[in-house]
Amino acid sequence: MLMTDPKSAPALSADVMTLAGELGAERSKPGWSTFSLAINDDQREIRDWTHAFAADVIRPAASEWDEREETPWPIIQEAAKIGLYGLDMNVNLFVDPTGLLMPLVHEELFWGDAGIAMSLKGTGLASSAIFSNGTPEQWSQWMGRCYGTPDDVRVAAFCSSEPGAGSDVSAIRTRATYDSVTNEWVMNGQKAWATNGGIADIHVVVATVDPSLGTKGQAAFVVPKSEVRGLEMGTKLRKHGLRASHTADVFFDNVRIPAENVLGGKEKLDARLARAREAAGQRARVPAGGAAGQQGRNASMATFEMTRHLVGAQAIGIARAAYEVALEYAKTREQFGRPIIDNQGIAFKLADMAVEIDAARLLVWRAANMSSALMRGETPDYQHGEGSMAKLKAGEVAVKVTEEAIQILGGNGYTREYPVERMHRDAKIYTIFEGTSEIQRLVIARAISGMRIR
Repeated sequence: MLMTDPKSAPALSADVMTLAGELGAERSKPGWSTFSLAINDDQREIRDWTHAFAADVIRPAASEWDEREETPWPIIQEAAKIGLYGLDMNVNLFVDPTGLLMPLVHEELFWGDAGIAMSLKGTGLASSAIFSNGTPEQWSQWMGRCYGTPDDVRVAAFCSSEPGAGSDVSAIRTRATYDSVTNEWVMNGQKAWATNGGIADIHVVVATVDPSLGTKGQAAFVVPKSEVRGLEMGTKLRKHGLRASHTADVFFDNVRIPAENVLGGKEKLDARLARAREAAGQRARVPAGGAAGQQGRNASMATFEMTRHLVGAQAIGIARAAYEVALEYAKTREQFGRPIIDNQGIAFKLADMAVEIDAARLLVWRAANMSSALMRGETPDYQHGEGSMAKLKAGEVAVKVTEEAIQILGGNGYTREYPVERMHRDAKIYTIFEGTSEIQRLVIARAISGMRIR
């Protein structure tokens, strides 16, 4: 109701201030948290330190390693020596109650160059698989070996996709059979599109142990190349983008692996398989908001769900880099006697690019904040496919922004004299790997509807 008597206004004002004071005191108690999008001093310091490495070390080498299409071992070693590459750094980034440190660092590295950054961060997929599926003993045994030491740097590979099993993880045919006589697993099959595949020592491999159970009959195994026979690198792929990151097929020919190398342990696997066999034939309806959770029981999906927002952060780094190049170019490039940014056609493109990048980053930060539950030993409460939302939006923004950057630079943007053509090539994979845009929409649709949409 509107106040009609001005004489009563001071009393009302006093009452409101008293009420505000009481509510403020109540909401300062534990259980209430302050909402803020500002990063703290520690986060800012680590972000700026990473940015400096990206600007001073990665960017000057980006074109060279893109042309060479080789793993940039000297840069990986330099990153390891200053503490930017290694298990300690990953733990430091992971132990952040806000969940933001990891995406902040990813964005800066990929702002430097996506191919080199993927060589630095590709190992994280394997170590994430060990963390999300393994036991504490397996963490201690294998995670450090994924990275090696500053004097002997290593990379690791996560092997899930196959020639006939990309988005459809249920189609995985690589088979691991238990040999009770030797207490070993015997693995046979082929993996495709494996980052660091064949050049890594530690390969984390998703294989089928009971084909009759579909994805529930799969498990993840640690396969150390230096300790087994029969693991061979196949064709190294020559890619459209991310050329400084090694991608190859990996073959497994009667590879014998100790029984304890199955992530989570054999007893836990046996118990899970027993439950799955007992429930076989019963078609369970996906609960509302539960699509991501159901997928999380699968070794591949558990890994991807942990990393989707980080993949989104990578895409944002590429998009931001291209946007900054385009903005600077538009302010300095003159046509018809004035900078081209004076034209609305260019200025509006840049405005849209800035909006889309910030919108994607907010989705990534939300998913990252939700993922911080992992630090507490909890499962992130993704109710509506928030991790997939972040990855979907950021990947598509990266493709669009880099394309618009080329358009703004015109003919120059199409040449290798300017970096936006490389950024555009690098961006495209973000609508494809770790779940295509179509798969992300499927995950989101299932989550918001509670239906098993196909």
